[in-house]
Amino acid sequence: MRSLFRTLERATLRDIALVCLADALVGASFGAISVAGGLPLWVPVALSILVFAGGSQFAAVGVVLSGGGVLAAVATGLVLNARLLPFGFTVADALDGPWWRRLFGAQLITDETAAFVLRQDTGRRRRAAFWLCGLALFVVWNVSVLLGALAGGLIGDTDALGLDAAFPAVLLALVLPSLADRRTRTAAVVGAVVAVAATPFVPAGLPVLLALVGLLFAGRPGVGMSEGASGSESAGRPGVVVVEREEVR
Repeated sequence: MRSLFRTLERATLRDIALVCLADALVGASFGAISVAGGLPLWVPVALSILVFAGGSQFAAVGVVLSGGGVLAAVATGLVLNARLLPFGFTVADALDGPWWRRLFGAQLITDETAAFVLRQDTGRRRRAAFWLCGLALFVVWNVSVLLGALAGGLIGDTDALGLDAAFPAVLLALVLPSLADRRTRTAAVVGAVVAVAATPFVPAGLPVLLALVGLLFAGRPGVGMSEGASGSESAGRPGVVVVEREEVR
């Protein structure tokens, strides 16, 4: 773990800490909402360990608390988590090692870990960012969910506290620097427009998947990105996976 800290820049470590703080607030909110709604304490705790996806957990619990069945809740969670499939391809090079390590690493793939991996310019830093962010978030999320569930109804109206806004606000702050790239900015704008336009007409979770249409408008990478391009030459070009030649396995 100490080597992971030494590999990453201080700014990256600070950003990971801020994301963990935001996730802690959201996790506590999820635990409190679940128990206050009438679910036993073990339900939000088990969901956090086995699913580890805030959006899917909120959606599944929302379906159950509104009177829906377990199958409907599972289907809703699967639809929301489908967005993680392309993320898996993006961070695949950070999951090296034996099969059991890759299997556990797949559980740690989230919006946040993918965002931090894409910000790194070498294979070593990509792996360090993935594992440090993923492990930290996993621990923080599960602990905060447990504490929120124990608190139960003491938090009261979590919407009034604005806890639900903490997570997207921090994630947006991480994404903003990437928008300096024209191709990334075009894809993001088109994807956002498609998602917002589709929201009133399709079930929850599908607008996020439809936003992937924006990738079709990003265009092809510019000529000159040779196979042996160094990290410094390609840094700042989100969407381009940069792996040092000597680290390719």
